Amino acid sequence: MPVPSERIANLQTKIWSGSLPLEIRLAAADCRTYDQSEPYIIQYPRLSYLAFLLPRLYSFFATSLIHPDISAPEAWLSFEDVPLKWNHAAGLLYDLYSGADPVNVERLGVIQSSSLHGQIPSTVSSGPLPWRLTVHYSDFPHDQLIQLDLDGRTMLDAFINAVKEADFIRNGTARTVMSLSKEDSDRLWLAVRTHDRTLFNSMNTKLLNPPGLELRHVPIKVYLPTSASQPASDTIPEETTMATAGHIRVVQFLAPLLLPSKHPQTLGTALNTALPTIFPSRRNPLLAQPVLHGAAVPMVANLEELSRAVAYTDGFLHVAIVMLG
Repeated sequence: MPVPSERIANLQTKIWSGSLPLEIRLAAADCRTYDQSEPYIIQYPRLSYLAFLLPRLYSFFATSLIHPDISAPEAWLSFEDVPLKWNHAAGLLYDLYSGADPVNVERLGVIQSSSLHGQIPSTVSSGPLPWRLTVHYSDFPHDQLIQLDLDGRTMLDAFINAVKEADFIRNGTARTVMSLSKEDSDRLWLAVRTHDRTLFNSMNTKLLNPPGLELRHVPIKVYLPTSASQPASDTIPEETTMATAGHIRVVQFLAPLLLPSKHPQTLGTALNTALPTIFPSRRNPLLAQPVLHGAAVPMVANLEELSRAVAYTDGFLHVAIVMLG
């Protein structure tokens, strides 16, 4: 049976309320003073993108820059010398790189096999906080990041391309997102930039309920630490694609809404099919734990329900994998 919309809305509200305390310092190589400049401190939405902070960071650090004539989009952020990719939401980056232990959602009773219950804490991160990042204005890592532009077109294009990809995976065609009016597309991007859940839902509902189309698959990407990686032939089916993202391996695969038995697909059945070496059990996280929005998700969680309730703004379930033991 479908999950009541009020339960999905309740969980989505908690996800959109999730935030991270950030402490951002100017890189020593870019600082004109002998002592470090004061840090920029902010409570930042997990679902938002760090690139949106660049104008504020530039204004804050401008008087401390060795080369103040540099533009805000030329900056880049790092955590422990790892460049952070602009196209990943802040919360996903934290889950991938901070080493924080995920909240135990199963213990909290948030997500069950056939319905969504309870609540996620408004801030679900449990690692060392604030999350300490460094902003750089020189030595841009062109081999790892794409440089942004002053008008924000690079970020917009990356986001829209991800939305199109998610739409194609869901429906077998990107017709739904391509048919959005320019006004609707602009409103969707405005909702993401301003972190406006009400405005976002008014646009996203059109993507999740396409007229005349039947949803086929759940858009999902799985992020594996390289130490957990196995040879591709041992773990990944033919339809899966991979890309290297710093120290993270990104695995993408088709996850139908229903199993061949016509039972609903769960997160566990999807991970067991795509990565059987790492997830030998469909019900229990024996070797690794899937994490969404800083929370350890039960393997029995219904995949379609997760997609509707806790997908990121680009439409994907971005699942970070934490190895156990």
